[in-house]
Amino acid sequence: MTAPRIEHVNLTVSDLDRSIALFEDLMGWRTRTRAQHGVRGEFAHVGSDESYLALWADGGDYSGQEKGKPMNHVGLQVPDLTAAEDAVKRHGLETFSHGKYEPGPHSFYFFDWDGIEFEVVCYE
Repeated sequence: MTAPRIEHVNLTVSDLDRSIALFEDLMGWRTRTRAQHGVRGEFAHVGSDESYLALWADGGDYSGQEKGKPMNHVGLQVPDLTAAEDAVKRHGLETFSHGKYEPGPHSFYFFDWDGIEFEVVCYE
């Protein structure tokens, strides 16, 4: 039996290709599946064998939304915080709120193009 965990988070994005490229670069993930959505638009699952982000592009432009609302953020754990920050910046995004939580991880945050907030953490 598998321990309880988050299997996936489903996010609506404006540009599916752009979001897939970010998470493949940032997390070293792969596109597990990509297809037309049954109602409208297209979706992809980007992640590992254990977990993934379900990204859905329904044709809308969400870039004008208030950032971080209504969801707080999605936490992503990486082995190298500097490499992760470099990946985010390569995609033209800005990082902020760099910090360390005792006794926990070092981290930073960023908003993607649709105003979705991510926290990137590293425990080493």
